[in-house]
Amino acid sequence: MKIHEYQGKQLLGAAKVPVPKGIVARTPEEAAAAFTQLGGPIAVVKSQIHAGGRGKGTFKEQPQQRGVVLVKSAQEARDNAARMLGNTLVTKQTGAEGKQVNVVFVEVGLEIARELYLGIVVDREYGGPVLIMSSEGGMEIEEVAAHSPEKILREPVDVDYGLFGYQARNLAFKLGLEGNALKSAEGFLKKICRFFLESDCSMTEINPLVVTKQGEMIALDAKISFDDNAMFRHEPFKALRDLSEENAMEVRAGETGLSFVKLEGNIGCLVNGAGLAMSTMDLIKLHGGEPANFLDVGGGANVDQVTEAFRILLADKHVRGVLVNIFGGIMKCDTIVEALLAAYEKVGFNVPLVVRLEGTNVEIAREMLAKSGRNIIGANGLTDAAKKIVEAAKA
Repeated sequence: MKIHEYQGKQLLGAAKVPVPKGIVARTPEEAAAAFTQLGGPIAVVKSQIHAGGRGKGTFKEQPQQRGVVLVKSAQEARDNAARMLGNTLVTKQTGAEGKQVNVVFVEVGLEIARELYLGIVVDREYGGPVLIMSSEGGMEIEEVAAHSPEKILREPVDVDYGLFGYQARNLAFKLGLEGNALKSAEGFLKKICRFFLESDCSMTEINPLVVTKQGEMIALDAKISFDDNAMFRHEPFKALRDLSEENAMEVRAGETGLSFVKLEGNIGCLVNGAGLAMSTMDLIKLHGGEPANFLDVGGGANVDQVTEAFRILLADKHVRGVLVNIFGGIMKCDTIVEALLAAYEKVGFNVPLVVRLEGTNVEIAREMLAKSGRNIIGANGLTDAAKKIVEAAKA
């Protein structure tokens, strides 16, 4: 689950991680009032969307307007907020469609001496969280990795203790910090790693992480996402979810208990099992097609779930065909076909439907499909299914 920058900073502040003072605004008038309340002489008006690169992003309706703007008066804050709110911001991470800005964050300006990069992610190779830092603050870490990999520093984070003091000091020394900045960095890095662990984050990124002229390390940005599987431990976090930032189909599928990710292709996929779903998408691409989604109905799908899955797939105007790929293990093939045929009756199909079945009671299930009288294309094997749905979708 992703949250907005201002929400992340509220959580970081509560965890004693230093953040600049800021005020949320949902109207131009609130933005002007926020500037006055912060006391100037400068502030920053920041568009709030679930994407990075906002400072370099531009608005579809206002091509000259940036997503993050420095302002020196309440009037400037009002004018910039008016150009941001309700309009669509396009960044490298949003894609060409962009995201609508419904909230801005007005933040006090700082006297910045240095900009750094900080990120904490779960590293599969290490088998735990890893703190990543770089002297190249404000740059995308992927660009730094590609062009200056020697500038990326890494320290593993102990899942019980957090970041040890010597690790924090080691990073600070390598970044060239000294004096007050060195002391501030040690406290900052230990606190933010503790926040990552205690909040069950999947990623915490601060870019830029700044050191002020007074030697204080402060999180100037906050891009935070949480592990959905741990949300039962963090009930208050659920209120931070902004459904307007999420794909409506993915939200709808989640409410039904389905694992769904929207993609850009035109072949809908309904599969049981994440690994099988990935293989299905690979074979569709191998034979010249493009999957429209990842959809795992799991091992215990019922009629209601299968029906809703079809409704979600067919609601996508780009879908030109649907491939059902089922391996009957826990869920028997004939049970799946019963659900599939019931869903077929309720939903109605206007695109080709290819069904591939293997596993328990597969012969019974195939006979049920053959006798159904429905316009369903059977397939023998995964390769055959992929070829048939690609051909049918093109036709």
